[in-house]
Amino acid sequence: MAYVIDRAAEDAIFAEIEALGVPLLAVSEERGELDIGEGGEVRVVVDPVDGSLNAKRGLPFACVSIAIASGPRMNDVEIGWVAELDPRISVGDEPRPRRDWWAVKGEGAFRDGEPLPRLQPGPLEILGLETARPELVAAAASAIESVGARRVRALGSVAMTLCLVAAGQLDAMLSLRPIRSVDAAAAQLLVTEAGGAVVFPADDELSLEMRSPVLAARDPELLERLRTTFAA
Repeated sequence: MAYVIDRAAEDAIFAEIEALGVPLLAVSEERGELDIGEGGEVRVVVDPVDGSLNAKRGLPFACVSIAIASGPRMNDVEIGWVAELDPRISVGDEPRPRRDWWAVKGEGAFRDGEPLPRLQPGPLEILGLETARPELVAAAASAIESVGARRVRALGSVAMTLCLVAAGQLDAMLSLRPIRSVDAAAAQLLVTEAGGAVVFPADDELSLEMRSPVLAARDPELLERLRTTFAA
């Protein structure tokens, strides 16, 4: 479902992309796949607002997500940028700052200009769940219990949840149904550049046809535990 905020954000992003005058293929949630300047090998994968319902309701965890890739697969993403949208809430008497997250392949992951610490193996204390519709949570309840998470969180934005895994604030995350490439293309690079692990078990193509669950964790062993449990 597209909201007014999605269309307005997408219009602003495409105005900037077209002004660059660089030939590329744009993959965007609302406009589809478009050749800019006769197209090219470079792909720009855009989710103008990930967490649209959060943004509409004035809740935190909504963001703009943009990935730049040199090829058609998730592993081809060279730059990922996620910008939080102002949730219009405060922490105490001070507005909560809007944060920018980005990663450059081979150069690390960053939040507000500061490098994210390298992720280390650890227990599964907090598990993030996305696309967490009540019926999907109910169907996955036994798997969620068996994987050993002490707590679960459902934030309403795939990209922001992946960013929090990259920052070590969540130990792992998974989507309870297939997502699209635009939801995760940028933030998955933050996780891997911070030393974590990500998998798209059904498809990893940077296209609008791509549909796959996403699983991410602070280390490969934990990711494999999630993958094995939720594949059963």
